[in-house]
Amino acid sequence: MNFFGKRVLFLGAHPDDIELGCGALLHHIVKNTDAEVLCVTLSDNQKNPDLLKVKNEHLNAMKALGVPEKNVVLGPFTTRVFPDARQDILEFFLKLRKDFNPDLIFTHSKQDVHQDHNTMTDEALRAFRGITVLGFDVVRSSYGFFPNFLVEITEEDANKKIEALSCYDTYQNRYYFNADLTRSIMIRHGALAERPFAEGFDILRIVGTFK
Repeated sequence: MNFFGKRVLFLGAHPDDIELGCGALLHHIVKNTDAEVLCVTLSDNQKNPDLLKVKNEHLNAMKALGVPEKNVVLGPFTTRVFPDARQDILEFFLKLRKDFNPDLIFTHSKQDVHQDHNTMTDEALRAFRGITVLGFDVVRSSYGFFPNFLVEITEEDANKKIEALSCYDTYQNRYYFNADLTRSIMIRHGALAERPFAEGFDILRIVGTFK
């Protein structure tokens, strides 16, 4: 099955989420298609004194994936308290829908237990009704995730994802940034798809036309 989008929106709660969840696919889309891509992260984590470098690390990671800085948006929301900002997040997404008008969206899996991840996915499903939404896995906070939508990627894409994650000096001691773990997840998803490498998603909403 082939699928595509003219305008593809990637949504993450925090810097590193998009890269962890689907950085290889993001690289594949940017390199191999003429789709317009926008990557939106709702919090820049700059209120945490231990994470002051992650904003620039995120921009460098996106650059490694081929995403120019003009296609990267960092939102105004505060990490860990997204549930208190549901309405503001919904209105942020409604404006994003009007301005960018995506026809394919990637965001956090519904199996993710992080309060920020879960809240933004709920509000994305409300704001982007009538649009296909696929959920990616962030291994640290997803429980019970099993991909039912598998997308083939190349070994180059896999390597670029690992390169992007290496831009985060702040997180290099975190197990979920381990290059071997990252590669093994893409190999496992590839095995499920009977391909060398793949990234996996759960289906939050599919809207299509059979031709």
